[in-house]
Amino acid sequence: MATTQFLNDRGLIARYRPHLPVTDATPVISLNEGSTPLIHSPKLSTMVGRGCNVFIKYEGLNPTGSFKDRGMTVAISKAAESGSKAVICASTGNTSAAAAAYAARADMDCIVLLPAGK
Repeated sequence: MATTQFLNDRGLIARYRPHLPVTDATPVISLNEGSTPLIHSPKLSTMVGRGCNVFIKYEGLNPTGSFKDRGMTVAISKAAESGSKAVICASTGNTSAAAAAYAARADMDCIVLLPAGK
């Protein structure tokens, strides 16, 4: 299997474990987040100049369509490690979507608080 394909088949915790607050006791709750593509931006590269090549990370290809998946895999994994049966967040968008998706993967309840008027 090609190295690139292997990296695309792993979640964020598997790839960055030495840099994260996880231990061997931490269950990995993952939806195979990360490994989103870098897209070259010729216009931004030209604007920056000096021979620079600017790339934009396409986070919309994460499982919930958000960069929040990167943090939520760790948050829910740590919640699972502590024996939590539910998680709660206040959000009107990306955080609540990611929390719900990762909580579902961990078989946890997810409570979302919406600010008044949202």
